[in-house]
Amino acid sequence: MEAITPDFLNFLSECFRNTLLPVPEPRRQAEAKLSEAATRPNYALSVLQLVASTGVDEQIRQSAAVNFKNHVKSHWTADPEDPSKVVVLDPEKVQIKVLIVTLMVDTPPKIQAQLSQALTEIGKHDFPRNWTTLLPELVVTLTNLSQANQYASVNGVLATIDSLFLKFRHEFGTNDLRLDLKYCLDIFAKPLLELYKRTAGLLDQLVSSVAANANVVKGYIDSQKLCCSIFHSLCSQDLPEYYEDHLDEWMIEFKKYLTVRYSALEDAGNDGLAVVDSLRAAVCEIITLFMMKEGEVFQKYLSEFVEAVWGLLVVASNSPTREELTVTAIKFLTTVSSSVHHALFARDDVLQQICQSIVIPNVMLREEDEELFEMNYIEFIRRDMEGSDLDTRRRIACELLKGIAVNYKDKVNEKVSAQVHSLLATFSANPSSNWRHKDCAIYLVVSLATKKAGGNTISTDLIDIQSFFGNVIVPDLKDQNVDGCPMLKAGALKFFTMFRNHISKEVAMGILPDVIRFLVSESNVVHSYAASCIEKLLLVKDERGNTWFLESDVNPLLLPLMTNLFAALQKQESEENQYIMKCIMRVLGVATISRDIVLPCINGLAAILNRVCENPKNPVFNHYLFESAALLIRRACEQDNAIISSLETSLLPSLQMILAKDVSEFFPYAFQLLALLVDSYRTPLPGNYMEIFMILLMPESWKKSANVPALVQLLQAFLKKAPHELNQQGRLSNVLGIFDLLVSSRSTDEQGFYVLNTVIENVGYDVISPFIGHIWVSLFRRLQNNRTVKFIKSLVIFMSLFLVMHGYANLSGSVNAVQADIFRTILEQFWIPHLKLITGSVEVKLCAVASTRLLCESLSPSDSILWGKMLDSIVTLISRPEDVRVEEETEVPDLAEAGGYSAAFVRLHNAGRKEDDPLKEIDPKQFLVTSLASFSARSPGTIPQIIIANVEPANQAALLQLCRSYNATVV
Repeated sequence: MEAITPDFLNFLSECFRNTLLPVPEPRRQAEAKLSEAATRPNYALSVLQLVASTGVDEQIRQSAAVNFKNHVKSHWTADPEDPSKVVVLDPEKVQIKVLIVTLMVDTPPKIQAQLSQALTEIGKHDFPRNWTTLLPELVVTLTNLSQANQYASVNGVLATIDSLFLKFRHEFGTNDLRLDLKYCLDIFAKPLLELYKRTAGLLDQLVSSVAANANVVKGYIDSQKLCCSIFHSLCSQDLPEYYEDHLDEWMIEFKKYLTVRYSALEDAGNDGLAVVDSLRAAVCEIITLFMMKEGEVFQKYLSEFVEAVWGLLVVASNSPTREELTVTAIKFLTTVSSSVHHALFARDDVLQQICQSIVIPNVMLREEDEELFEMNYIEFIRRDMEGSDLDTRRRIACELLKGIAVNYKDKVNEKVSAQVHSLLATFSANPSSNWRHKDCAIYLVVSLATKKAGGNTISTDLIDIQSFFGNVIVPDLKDQNVDGCPMLKAGALKFFTMFRNHISKEVAMGILPDVIRFLVSESNVVHSYAASCIEKLLLVKDERGNTWFLESDVNPLLLPLMTNLFAALQKQESEENQYIMKCIMRVLGVATISRDIVLPCINGLAAILNRVCENPKNPVFNHYLFESAALLIRRACEQDNAIISSLETSLLPSLQMILAKDVSEFFPYAFQLLALLVDSYRTPLPGNYMEIFMILLMPESWKKSANVPALVQLLQAFLKKAPHELNQQGRLSNVLGIFDLLVSSRSTDEQGFYVLNTVIENVGYDVISPFIGHIWVSLFRRLQNNRTVKFIKSLVIFMSLFLVMHGYANLSGSVNAVQADIFRTILEQFWIPHLKLITGSVEVKLCAVASTRLLCESLSPSDSILWGKMLDSIVTLISRPEDVRVEEETEVPDLAEAGGYSAAFVRLHNAGRKEDDPLKEIDPKQFLVTSLASFSARSPGTIPQIIIANVEPANQAALLQLCRSYNATVV
């Protein structure tokens, strides 16, 4: 190993000093020098030694500690997909492991935190199996520090152990994990309890002292919180035997922390209270774990903990700053309420107190909720409408009621219904001051609603929905001031959205113009909820599955609706509002797309596209933007194909800008829209499209795998619209070069067949025949060297299409020209065995008809076994359901092709092509039996014997049934 010289340490020190400079150029130079130095042996060890140098400025040491942590994170282990990656060498690792624990303890807190994270990163890879000295060293260090009463360092070590042990909570309980857990328990179970009890004793002494020091109390509380977290991790898989034997010692302290008040810290302000509450929350998490996984063991402690948690909640529920404790405490009560001990909540007075003292105070809006509504609408909606608020006090309070309702539904409904009416009465007494009470009532109704079994319909027994909607919700929706009391407006829109299936179409139609008005509200939440409400209403279906809202319902409202939707996208912070754009997409899918709507919409969408191209941020918004454009193109061209030139005028510059500015995130979308435009042409393609076609034929265009499906879709569109162009300038050779590239890889071979099928379907055999030998060679090479079930199925589909389009003679002749009699080998080994695996209605029909033509026009009955097997496979294909004849395939991924980052292809639903059926007029079942009947008539008695000898009995019965159905006879 290279020695670490003082010169190199001085060099590193100077570099880290310069990284702290505010001037960009020296800072960038220093960062570049460090990046180069990081490739040298002993770099990590050198940086660690710099961190240990007490004579160096502390800021430089801290910068070095951050660098060390990041280096370890990136370079501790090898990357099989990047053999050139620099990795910390084993001798260097050994020295780092020797130094890091002692160094972590002896450094200032900010540096200690970085080294603790670095140690945790190393531990993720090496602990415990490749670092058996770590835990014993940490135990000795912890013991010495606690005896010296150095709790700042004690807590640093505990935080490291806590991070190392977290995996026992979150990882699946494999044998390896359980062996690691046993190792940790054998070494640390007893020292953890001893430290916990020692700290508890110190804490008790301070609590009884009149002049307790808040900082010292804080150190002890932090220590106990970390001990609780480690205990939680060690008990997450199963309750260890040692802790089961000593459970009383843990539980006594747990109860104490829920009931004792630590005045020295709690009276020092909210920060002190938060420290104590964090310990209490950790205890609540542990007793919830025990309630869920160790119910019998925990039963003897249950009633006293329920009482302690209850007492805490009554006080904490009225405090706006005690969210973490409130949520974890309610989770504990919720777990108890839905367990076998639910009788604790059965009494009327208990339910009444839960509603009044716990649920209502926590559901009632607080100042921080209102701030979130105004300042961060995306997060508010994510919590409120998308259900990610399970760890907020509002939602968890309702979850407690749901838990109790599992066993006492009628009682809960009675109490909550009374609370809802009381809240509404309070609101009515003074609406301007008591509007939060109405919001609370609506929130309770919405949050306690349930889905009906087997469907998506939301229902509730708390209220009569129609009456509540008419009396409570409609007044807010009819309010002409769209900006007044926005949180009530949002609640009303949410209620309408959730219970839309319970509101009659006539009532909904009467309210819809009012909802449209709310699209121009200044509140981001309100206009987002209005858009979501409209979008969901357009999806409502009646009991027969028919969509409620038709073109005739939407068209009279279309102009104000689209005007307000696009206006909402001009509102501050809603420029990329995904709810608005999704609503635009949904409206365009329902309304009549007339010219006076198309042009403003496409211009508006193009303007938005130009803007987001500068900095794509919201992938959901962007997807709905492109879906809206695709839907507009498709529906507009279906109604008036002449409008395509106007669409191009607006949209093509934007698509060209995407390509010119290399906005790679949008490439797949742009290619799909171009394909849709090409598909929409009924006249010869203009010259500017042929320029795109030439770019498409360049190999460079196909290098990014995420672009391939969209490029194939675009290429297919060109081949269908301008097949004659393939004859010119060697273009067919270019297209087949693309096919070669795609079919050689497992990840893109299916796309290669799409290209090839389109060529075969649209180009005359005289044009393609000079290249056909090359095509077969490429396919057979792949078949021989790297075949998969997916590839073989694609090959059978291609050969079937070839036969249908260009005849058996051309198919067998061109195949056998590659190698004598190989066509029979293909039939025996690949076509016949895999025919039953074909999926997709068009593909099944194509393969069935092609195979039937082979059977009755080309194969000889004298080859009875081959003939019979082919017939057996055809009958399986057309008579058995897909899920019966096709087993789930698990293709092994090609890891060599998966290296590196690649953005995923996202298909536009509204840009998808209608699948072409080259055999529209043919019923494959009828075609089989009538062909067999005609064929068998030429030599009566031959075919029935082959069927009996070679076709499965079940398929013989299916074939007989088909013959009866189509009045055909095989003789």
